[in-house]
Amino acid sequence: MIEFKKVWKRFGSQVVVRELSLKVEDGEIFFILGKTGAGKTVLIRMLVGLLKPEQGEIWLSDKRVDLMTEDALKEVRRKCGLIFQFPTLFDSLKVFENIAFGLRRHFSLPEAEIEARVRNLLELVHLDPLVANQYPESLSFGMQKRVSLARAIALEPKYLLYDEPTTGLDPFTARQINHLIRELREKLQVTSIVVSHDLESMREVSDRVGLLEDGAFVEIAPAGEFEKSANPFVRRFLEAV
Repeated sequence: MIEFKKVWKRFGSQVVVRELSLKVEDGEIFFILGKTGAGKTVLIRMLVGLLKPEQGEIWLSDKRVDLMTEDALKEVRRKCGLIFQFPTLFDSLKVFENIAFGLRRHFSLPEAEIEARVRNLLELVHLDPLVANQYPESLSFGMQKRVSLARAIALEPKYLLYDEPTTGLDPFTARQINHLIRELREKLQVTSIVVSHDLESMREVSDRVGLLEDGAFVEIAPAGEFEKSANPFVRRFLEAV
């Protein structure tokens, strides 16, 4: 379970998260909507300890993240697979080496097992095994996103954190990524947070939806009810996108 309890975050005099509380249940796909600057990405960064709140508590399972040392956070980050808006792959390494990077860094595995795991990971994200021998620059943006996803799940995380996973993709490729988000939840039994402003993605993947406005949730609702909400913040957001 993921939980934020009355969390505040400031950058200088600017408050970006204000007294925010949220509980994400095990196995859930929680979708965070909000305009640019609403605090969406800040939440993910605080969850893995890349940013610290000024007030409040952040819990991942039974561990309080906001009080952890940098050494203790290493284990938290291994449990969290981060998928960023841009693939952030190593351009100088082939796809195989990109995916195997974390396996080599964190485990002592024979090369044959690493090769088998990489093949399995490529299959999980629906990429041809031959892609393993290519460099990222030779792949489409959508394929690079899938490689990034394969690398994120290589360490068998319990949580997947997606930051704008469909941004920059054509509708067909975006739909494929959305299907992957749900498929990986079922196959890997992970809890997921998706940060985005993509309403189509929200409709396709979310169990619950939260709308952030000026650093606080102004609405949290099941996916099927969110767009029917009479909340003026929801109506204004939906009309603007």
